[in-house]
Amino acid sequence: MNGWQSWAAVVVFIAAYGLIISERIHRVGAALGGAALMLAIGATDDSSAFFSEHSGIDWNVIFLLMGMMMIVGVLKKTGMFEYLAIWAVKRARARPFRVMAMLVVITALASALLDNVTTVLLVAPVTLLVCERLALPVAPFLIAEVFASNIGGTATLVGDPPNIIIASRAGLTFNDFLVHLAPLSALLVVVLLALCRFLFRASFVYDETRAEEIMALEEKEAIKDRRLLVQGLAVLVLVVAGFVLHPVLHYAPSVVALLGAGLLIAVSSAETGDVLGEVEWPTLAFFAGLFIMIGGLIETGVIGEISRSLAGAIGDNELGGSMLLLGASAVLSGVVDNIPYVATMAPITADLVHSMGGDPAHVMWWALAIGADLGGNATAIGASANVVVLGIAERNRQPISFWQFTKYGLVVTVVTVTLSTGYVWLRYFASA
Repeated sequence: MNGWQSWAAVVVFIAAYGLIISERIHRVGAALGGAALMLAIGATDDSSAFFSEHSGIDWNVIFLLMGMMMIVGVLKKTGMFEYLAIWAVKRARARPFRVMAMLVVITALASALLDNVTTVLLVAPVTLLVCERLALPVAPFLIAEVFASNIGGTATLVGDPPNIIIASRAGLTFNDFLVHLAPLSALLVVVLLALCRFLFRASFVYDETRAEEIMALEEKEAIKDRRLLVQGLAVLVLVVAGFVLHPVLHYAPSVVALLGAGLLIAVSSAETGDVLGEVEWPTLAFFAGLFIMIGGLIETGVIGEISRSLAGAIGDNELGGSMLLLGASAVLSGVVDNIPYVATMAPITADLVHSMGGDPAHVMWWALAIGADLGGNATAIGASANVVVLGIAERNRQPISFWQFTKYGLVVTVVTVTLSTGYVWLRYFASA
């Protein structure tokens, strides 16, 4: 590590993290304040913070969020989310757990096909309306959907940003992820449903009067602007196609989202100012601050030292190494965002894989992916989808605190990671 600056960077990060956890000041203020201190002490600089792909702000994440928030903002004006909310409640017969189960499964499937951030941006508005109609607490439903998005995103190459980094470094294909991780993801979604039934049991209060009122509604009447709806859905289909065809088109998801947002504003009657007003600017600012803080830890060698220590502990022990990598990745991804963690750990994992035989689909890559993806559920800032949902909840005056999220996230993470270690052992060692 680079002398006093490394220790200063650690102190700044811990202090900022402590403020985020305690909520003594708003998390955006804590993140931006921490970022400012990282720059002030020289842990990072403007060149690294704003332009480095390795240790700077991940603009792909920022602009993906911005573009999708703009598209969602236009779709809100059409009444589409009200339509979907009524449709979902009627299909579930207004039973709260059935509603949650439906939303969890939809979120997990969509996260595998799109990515988890885009999915929660689309599902969260429906959830808010569903809970309002049924007089249910919003937090349990949104938290369950975050868990589902991170678990579902584990299944495919495009489902979670860390998977894209791993695939690029290891030379893995979309089908490799499906074969190796989709079975585990499907199992964990079933486990998640059982956990939700237990963890959120106090929230499943059936209101017969409200249920009857909703069952009597005609969802088609919720549509306010059919022309804008057709335009919005057409653009959304193009954007989704762009995401799915990324291996062929080679357009980054952020570029696809911005192109879609620009096209929708150009062809529709939506006012640019109104659409920009739907963007969660505090959430984007929080991400920027968080990326700069983590960049300070990377630039001063803190993250690299942790990664090298982990690699040294693993050595050439495949079974012990894969279990250690999976567990350590889950813990570290709960503390720092899993994107910069995987970006730092990927080249070290590549060296480990090379020393163990060099198979592209080596178990160490799957251990890294599983640990980073599932570990993101542990805390409120462990993954991008978590931060986005907390921002949406706060904007709609239904704030979810750090500890309210984390007390459930830790339980879900411990259970899913424990089951995953069994999956890794059974698939790659016991039956090898």
